[in-house]
Amino acid sequence: MEKQPIIEFKGVTKRFDVRTILDKVDFQIYEGEVTTLIGLSGTGKSVTLKHIIGLLKPDEGQILYRGQPIDQMSKKEWNAYIGQISYMFQNNALFDSLTVFENVALPLRQTTHLGKKEIAEKAMASIEQTELTEVFDKYPSELSGGMQKRAALARALVTDPSLVLFDEPTTGQDPIRKNAILGMVAEYQRRFGFTALLISHEIPDVYFISNRILALYGRKIVFQGTPDEFEEFEHPFREEILTSLENLQADISGLYSKRHFKVRYQTDLSKRHPDAMYAVAAFAVDDLDTIIEHMGHDAAQEIIRALGSFINKHFGAVGGFSSRQTINEYATVLPYSNLEEAERIMTDFKKDFREHGLPDIKTLQEGEKPGEDSFEFNILAGLAQGKPQIEIESVMEFARFNQTPIARFQCERGGKA
Repeated sequence: MEKQPIIEFKGVTKRFDVRTILDKVDFQIYEGEVTTLIGLSGTGKSVTLKHIIGLLKPDEGQILYRGQPIDQMSKKEWNAYIGQISYMFQNNALFDSLTVFENVALPLRQTTHLGKKEIAEKAMASIEQTELTEVFDKYPSELSGGMQKRAALARALVTDPSLVLFDEPTTGQDPIRKNAILGMVAEYQRRFGFTALLISHEIPDVYFISNRILALYGRKIVFQGTPDEFEEFEHPFREEILTSLENLQADISGLYSKRHFKVRYQTDLSKRHPDAMYAVAAFAVDDLDTIIEHMGHDAAQEIIRALGSFINKHFGAVGGFSSRQTINEYATVLPYSNLEEAERIMTDFKKDFREHGLPDIKTLQEGEKPGEDSFEFNILAGLAQGKPQIEIESVMEFARFNQTPIARFQCERGGKA
């Protein structure tokens, strides 16, 4: 059975005086997915979000919620619809004069008829779910940037929305914080199952949490599909937005984007004999959820970034090229190495990474157990051999299948961001 969209734009046009911002825009947002809208500054991304919550109305076209035009809803239907949506503002929009608890409780006080006790219970439940219990009585100015984001998210989730809109949630943040925020969005979306629509410039990092990408260019949606499909998208949009934004991929790991990784793979290996051998290494930070639970999203991203930088430094020196594949995975191609040589290179990498890869975190030796107030996590790596005519994805799958722990680390519990 074909999936039905939760939100659909049909021929939506919006003008401000003589300037057209959206021109016959069509797209769909599907339930339970993370959809990211990308585009250059000033192209109408925030205008699009404001149409969904009724702050703006289209000059032409329709916006549908579960197949029903929102402009034809009765007052009761509209209230039910808007009650299913939360909006997380670009700069959190927390009230400085209110505590975390009061900020989170505010939507319940303004939009429901719940009693004081029920509001307090729901607000505290949302605060607990976003791991803010210890600071519920603090003011926003007393919180770290990560805690402020979590407070804004707790407020957005307190009404149990089915759709959450995120307007540039990573604006003004450093690379580690950007990825930590994206990881937080992905974690809570998995945990609570809401549908998410993000506006984001974080290419390619936002790909790792998105089910679908929408590309807004020239007042129209010129692409909608999966991140992998977008990697193959050929359009002037790519030249303009990816040339200006894709360099952000170097901020987190210094590695190739997935698209450039594939281009490099195809370029390097297409000239070689069909029987020539090469090797692929697949790396992963295992137990990522445990790291986030005990150390926070920032620390998790620091570890991911450190692994990527170390891979780049070590394998780049022997002619390899690497890419971040998912939120916690990397892949490296050694174009002129067979499996035997790759295993020797990997042995050197293991030794070096255990000693110098994460200098501020204790390395656990063989058989050593973490302390009572500590937990352990693993770095995994696996190798596979390929030939030029074999799809790189197939070789990477074999490398993932062959993954084993190459380093164990111990961290103290606590220290959330």
